[in-house]
Amino acid sequence: MDWRKQAKIAGIALFLVLAGCGRSELYGKLTESQVNEMIAVLQTAGISATKEDEGEAGFALMTSKGDFAHAVQVLNAQGYPREDFASLGTVFKKEGFVSSPTEERARLIYGLSQELTHTISDIDGVVQARVQLALPQDRPLADADQQTPASAAVFIKYRPGTNIDSQVGKIKALVVNSVEGLKIDNVSVETFPAQDVPIAAPGSPGGTITASLGAAIVPILLLLGLWIGYPAIRRWHQRRAVLVQPERRV
Repeated sequence: MDWRKQAKIAGIALFLVLAGCGRSELYGKLTESQVNEMIAVLQTAGISATKEDEGEAGFALMTSKGDFAHAVQVLNAQGYPREDFASLGTVFKKEGFVSSPTEERARLIYGLSQELTHTISDIDGVVQARVQLALPQDRPLADADQQTPASAAVFIKYRPGTNIDSQVGKIKALVVNSVEGLKIDNVSVETFPAQDVPIAAPGSPGGTITASLGAAIVPILLLLGLWIGYPAIRRWHQRRAVLVQPERRV
């Protein structure tokens, strides 16, 4: 094969290797605190990640293309990116129109659920939480035994190793004290462990980055050696053939 063709092939291969070692955006439009938390989670799992300032749009979370799929799995297992919760203030924001009683009630239930979900999500060890409220409509003329009682269902996904069961009573009390007319017997809390994340082996802070760069540099050096060394080897074979050829004629 002509050395020019060989060099061209080596160049294409080098380009593909460099492209594979590039960076990809995992998530964008994040706050700095959000992206810092996610970087810490990824580094614990042995995945190198960085942040990029996008100005008014916030921050972007970046990782290598080779780690993209694994990084998404790790973040999803830990409940990232965190949900943006609505508050009662935003739910009942004045927008210049009059809502019906049904709409007001639906917004109240949604706002309370969001507030409670946000609060429970801030408990240490909680990866993800959901609160579903069922509030009966007011029936002033109905007898007490005909009134449908209020109820609440709480879903919690917790980090493995967290003693979440010891917090269930406090979580029920938190929900009961936040919803008028709700009794503790009508609050259910179901807990589920999140997927465990493999912990990276201890080492220097730059160990992950160094390993990633090392894995990328080795094939690059091999390709560069092939690209540069092949023409020299080719010329050496040509000169050797010229020197050997006259001896055969004799």
